Amino acid sequence: MNHRTSHRIATSGVALGSLMLLALLVLPVGMLVMRGGVDGVRQLGSDPELRASLALTAFTATAATMITVLLGTPLAWLLARGRMPAGTLVSALLDLPLLIPHPVAGIALLLAFGRASPIGGTLERAGLALVGSPFAIGLAMLFVAAPLYVSAAREAIARVDHRYESVARTLGDSPWRAAWRVTRPLSSRGLLAAGVVMWARAVSEFGAIVILTYNPKVVSILSYDRFNAYGLDAALPVAAVLVLLALVPLLVLRSLRAHAALGEPVR
Repeated sequence: MNHRTSHRIATSGVALGSLMLLALLVLPVGMLVMRGGVDGVRQLGSDPELRASLALTAFTATAATMITVLLGTPLAWLLARGRMPAGTLVSALLDLPLLIPHPVAGIALLLAFGRASPIGGTLERAGLALVGSPFAIGLAMLFVAAPLYVSAAREAIARVDHRYESVARTLGDSPWRAAWRVTRPLSSRGLLAAGVVMWARAVSEFGAIVILTYNPKVVSILSYDRFNAYGLDAALPVAAVLVLLALVPLLVLRSLRAHAALGEPVR
């Protein structure tokens, strides 16, 4: 066997393995959408519970993402510029929610913010019950998805040469003003992509939410509830709607990357 033949065999093997992995990832989702997608779209017009669940999911995911962008972008800048004390430890702590099972994350949130906790008890006495509320849904989404935003935002900011900020500083800007006027616009595409990824992850969350709030139901819990109560056929349309909802941020993200590859501005 000559070198060219062995190279072709190796290439064919790699291509076959790649196609098998791709089929494994795409086939289940494709079958889900084909089986339940049409019924799911139809039910949006006839199922008030599904519409309410979809609206709640989108609203809480958007609120969690906006809060994280507001609070997490300065943190990402501090980490990217090496200005955060014990930055390595902080980065490890930020990544921890990504590594623990999400029901465990829900239990941790319940322990910290439930009725029996000092914070949860204080909020409940003030008339702001956490468990069983949309606020708890947003909190769970933020807890499991915010690390994705901070990590991606840190990388986007780190790609902007810090010398641009130094030039702004010589013109009289404070560090934060220089970051806002210089680094933020230059990293805006990456920050937007980070927000899209976080929103998509928040929309799909189940494990942490189900510990804190079963009612009102987000789409993932509604699908699980109907599967348990009525079986697979009842759960399929709801699950398909969730998949179609997840496609929206993915298409936005791919569009951003396509524009970046072409060097085009985002409009």
